[in-house]
Amino acid sequence: MRLLILGGTEFVGRAVTEAALARGWRVTVFHRGHHEAPDGVTVLRGDRTAPGGLAALSDTADTWDAVVDTWAAAPSAVLSTARLLADRVGRYAYVSSRSVYAHPAPAGLTEDGPLVEGAHAAAGRTAYAQDKRGGELAAEAVFGDRALLVRAGLILGPWENTGRLPWWLGRIARGGPVLAPGPRDNPLQYIDARDLAEWTLDAVRDGLGGPYDLVSPAGHTSMGELLDACVRVTGSDAELRWTEPETVLAAGIEPWTDLPVWLPPGELHDTIHGSDVSKALATGLRCRPVAETVADTWSWLGSIGGRAPHRPDRPQLGLAPELEARVLAPQGDA
Repeated sequence: MRLLILGGTEFVGRAVTEAALARGWRVTVFHRGHHEAPDGVTVLRGDRTAPGGLAALSDTADTWDAVVDTWAAAPSAVLSTARLLADRVGRYAYVSSRSVYAHPAPAGLTEDGPLVEGAHAAAGRTAYAQDKRGGELAAEAVFGDRALLVRAGLILGPWENTGRLPWWLGRIARGGPVLAPGPRDNPLQYIDARDLAEWTLDAVRDGLGGPYDLVSPAGHTSMGELLDACVRVTGSDAELRWTEPETVLAAGIEPWTDLPVWLPPGELHDTIHGSDVSKALATGLRCRPVAETVADTWSWLGSIGGRAPHRPDRPQLGLAPELEARVLAPQGDA
């Protein structure tokens, strides 16, 4: 297979690149050059947001069996790239998001659920959900049923640059009492970036098209299993102090941002961690155990000096130490 990856040097794009190379595929990476591409790829450089930024793609006569696009900003970049590649690429895989579903998305929602209105391709960057839906519409407008829409949920794993699992690993590695937001058996759904990559490559190889929700199946893991795995791999003396959601929220702690990954039981939790992924499972989706995702992320962090990269367009996540200490202090000592 000949694969073109738009991006390919960070997180999901990097995972797709590494997986394709491991299969022996011929991989071309088109990116801005801000990060080093993996060894073994053909590199084309350009900026999709700049005038003439697609010149490196238009100037080559190369063709590809598939393209994987992880773009998350204004959908105009998806439309212009798709139009340029329409006659030179077999299939267009656009890594979208489950955020495209209209809120609130009830537990058990499938790919047939109601969607947000997509941003117009001629508009500039708007909101994440609308931009992702606009990207889907742009890919489908050009490639039709040759467009694969990979609607990923929460993504974790090595190369993460959004600060979720790396924050938990860093906090637990520091040891001591750790605010663990309950309930302990609170179910989580996420996708390891490497499992997303393998499924996406299988899907373009097999000619799949249309939307697929991509997260782990219901019951795959829980908040307790995730944090227990962090304690094990770091080898720290961390003591998980499981705390009722009501106590966490009453302290002014924000789910998802102050405590990454965690959402208290309720409507938003059902939206993020209640997806029906039977469609993807029926086409071969395989999700590795949470312990493997955690261990490999910790190993990767060690290999780069312990500090994860961070996307400049995403907020910094994590709980302030003084707020954590105040919540954990014995009553009367706060």
